[in-house]
Amino acid sequence: MIISFIGGGAMCEAIVQGILSAKSANCADILIAEPNEERRVKLKKQYGIKTTPNNTDAIHNNADIIVLSIKPQVLAAVTHELKDLLKPQQLLLSIVAGAKLDTIIKSTNHDSVIRVMPNTPAQIGAGVSVWTATPAVDGEKKEMTAELLNPLGIEIYVEDESMIDMSTALSGSGPAYLFAFVESLIEAGISLGMSKELSNELVIHTVLGSSKMLNQTGMDPSELRNLVTSPGGTTSAALSKLNEEGFSQSLIMAVKSAYKRSIELGKL
Repeated sequence: MIISFIGGGAMCEAIVQGILSAKSANCADILIAEPNEERRVKLKKQYGIKTTPNNTDAIHNNADIIVLSIKPQVLAAVTHELKDLLKPQQLLLSIVAGAKLDTIIKSTNHDSVIRVMPNTPAQIGAGVSVWTATPAVDGEKKEMTAELLNPLGIEIYVEDESMIDMSTALSGSGPAYLFAFVESLIEAGISLGMSKELSNELVIHTVLGSSKMLNQTGMDPSELRNLVTSPGGTTSAALSKLNEEGFSQSLIMAVKSAYKRSIELGKL
């Protein structure tokens, strides 16, 4: 499998790490088109891959898959460069937030397109990648995509493209919500008089252990919450305060704001 990337950001690097660790491709079969010279030098030195400053080189590399890993704000300029250059057998895979399949098809004049929303834990092989494809993508290319995404964590195929924008708001941005929650818990420990180091250790392992319980028991989160919460106890007092402050509703509104922004990005 020969793979080219347009854009050499963190998610591109995560995919490269996954490809190489899974031996889906050799380093000699990977090319990254990246305008930043310092970034190109770093990627080439670290992974032994090929790099170029020119986006069109990514297509002329006889690549089976071309991955668009750029910011939404530069999508129009990049796809303008690529228009009419892709070969029918090449698969264009986009991880550009908000960018609709129809937009990519029309701007490149290429209909074999896959849209993926990965999240940052993909960098350590623990991510979630939700993806969909145009009708022009055959079964073989779908299998190739699943093979590409598997080393990044779990991959979930959806027929309905609207699920991609929803997953952008939920799992794509989700790690940031969790990190913000962890930050606040650590600050709470410090406010009680703990050292930052102790509070940090307690919170991180609490989150890790709780996540494992969710994953391994298969129980509903509300069931697990009830197991921890004794009537009139400390946990009950804390949860009552969270409800009083609108914790749940605030989080729901935050996800809806992210979803709205994903839709807006698709119109850029």
